[in-house]
Amino acid sequence: MAWHAALLRPDRFRGVVGLSVPFLPLGQVYTSPQLPETADAVFYQTYFQTPGVAEAELEHDIRSTVRSQLYTLSGDFPVPQGVQGIPSVGMIPKRGGLLATRINPASLPPWISEAEANVYVEQFSKSGYRGGLSWYRNIDRNRELLSAFNGLKVNVPALYAAGDRDLVMAFQGMDSAIAELPRNVPLLQRTVLFPGCGHWTQQERPNEVNAALIGFLKAIA
Repeated sequence: MAWHAALLRPDRFRGVVGLSVPFLPLGQVYTSPQLPETADAVFYQTYFQTPGVAEAELEHDIRSTVRSQLYTLSGDFPVPQGVQGIPSVGMIPKRGGLLATRINPASLPPWISEAEANVYVEQFSKSGYRGGLSWYRNIDRNRELLSAFNGLKVNVPALYAAGDRDLVMAFQGMDSAIAELPRNVPLLQRTVLFPGCGHWTQQERPNEVNAALIGFLKAIA
C-alpha cells in the first residue's frame, strides 16, 4: 500500500520507505489463479480467500495466534524456512491450517514484551481478522482497477529495508524483485538488509530502522 501510494501520487509523497516487502510492478503482482499450490499445500494468500475459514482458525485463540505469529515469523525462530515437513515458504498445509506451521513459544523474543503483545491481542479481540484478510481477498480486483498503471515506476526517492531471515525474502520471485528495484524505483537511495532479522523489521531492529529512516529523511530534505 505504501509503494502504491507513492507510485500513484508522486505529487503528494516526497519519498517512500518499504519494510520487508519490495516494490512489485503492478503487472507482475500475482492474481489468485497464479498463486502456487501443491497436492498437499496452498499459498497463504489462497488459504485466506474463502471468507470465514482463516477467521475461524486465527480467532479461536487470539493470544496463541498473536504469540505464534510474532515468534515463528521472526529472526529468532530456529527454522527460518518454516516447520519441518512444510513444502516451502509461505505454503499452508491443506490439512491443519496456518497455525500448523506456527509455534507458540514458552517466552517471547527479547525484542517484544508480553505487555506489548497484549496490545495486539486486545485489538484483534475487538476487531477480529476479517479486515486484514479482506486485503488478500481483493487482490484480483485491485489488479483490475490498477491495470492502467502497469509498468509505471516509483518516481520518488525511496529506501528499502528488510531482515535477511524474513520469510518474504524467500518467496518465489522476490530475489528478482529485489534485484530489479533500482530499475523499477529509479530514485532508490539504499537497500538495507539487517542480519538475523525476520519479518517484523521495525520491531526486531528498532534502532537500526530508525537510523536508516532518519538518514533517508535527511538525505531527501
